[in-house]
Amino acid sequence: MKQLAIIPCGAKKAWDADPGLGPLPVKHVYQSTFHQLCRAYAEAFTDQWTVLSGKHGFMYPQERIDANYDVTFGKKQREEVSTEFCLQQWQTKQMGEYDQYVVLLGRKFNPLIARLLPMERTVFPLRDYRGMGYMQQALKQAVGNNRPLPGHAQEQL
Repeated sequence: MKQLAIIPCGAKKAWDADPGLGPLPVKHVYQSTFHQLCRAYAEAFTDQWTVLSGKHGFMYPQERIDANYDVTFGKKQREEVSTEFCLQQWQTKQMGEYDQYVVLLGRKFNPLIARLLPMERTVFPLRDYRGMGYMQQALKQAVGNNRPLPGHAQEQL
């Protein structure tokens, strides 16, 4: 079964530590602990991952981001991507070709996810965890123990 994980971006980026950096692949941009743990989980238990960015929408690890930015979903910022833009990306990046979607995002993304993903093929392994600390601990333990979270069904849905 081919799985795609959708993981968060994060406010802390490589350019914060070194403003002189040029364009970077997505896999080197985001530095927050939560992003890094979600990425490690996705790499351990899914076939591919994509970041959902408030400015760039869906970005695969090898795609490049030119420079630092500070755009967050839900704050109605001018540079925030629209749902329509994400829907277009979903088509052009052929993201609908996966058998299962593993969403490692906060609840604020639920309305967007509900419009984009086939919910019958979507799982939310962090849904039952309350608070960032609990989510981070669960992700770290899952990767360390090489056991996916209980809400992440490995079998065919």
